[in-house]
Amino acid sequence: MIELDETDRALLAALARDARLSAAALGRRLGLSQPAAWRRVRRLEEAGVIAGRRLELDAARLGFGVTVFLGIKLAAKGRASLEDFERAVTAIREVQRVEHMLGLYDYRLRVVARDLADFERVLRRRIMTLPGVGQVEANVMLSEERRPGPIRGTACDPAGDRGERARTTGGQAHGSE
Repeated sequence: MIELDETDRALLAALARDARLSAAALGRRLGLSQPAAWRRVRRLEEAGVIAGRRLELDAARLGFGVTVFLGIKLAAKGRASLEDFERAVTAIREVQRVEHMLGLYDYRLRVVARDLADFERVLRRRIMTLPGVGQVEANVMLSEERRPGPIRGTACDPAGDRGERARTTGGQAHGSE
């Protein structure tokens, strides 16, 4: 594990809020030169602390008004069953995230759809027909609370318990708590 100082933690928090920040902008925010900020980012990338920078899309504004979390329990649990399921489920474009779990369900899926009728079509025609699918439980998301940045209260969180929280519904921010 890499040791992080306060500047590293502030840099990570800034990038977690806006991954598009340039080294020059980071430097201005943190009181560093552009090259010093770039070197810190590069060191954190090489250490694997920064695993990547992702584009976040607003599903509702793209016409996907429903998000559903599915718990999937496979009927059989051999290595081939897991691999077959994973290969097939990742090919479904409405499935945004696939998480292999330990517990009640074997997999947790985040699925987006235009509306409930579209979700039902995806569920019946695409997901329920996947290899090895046994039990399925669906939970429709009503709203989403986002916590940008590192996990609150950890060594990576410069704000500690003062971290900002923004609640969203259908991609629209509703303020902070």
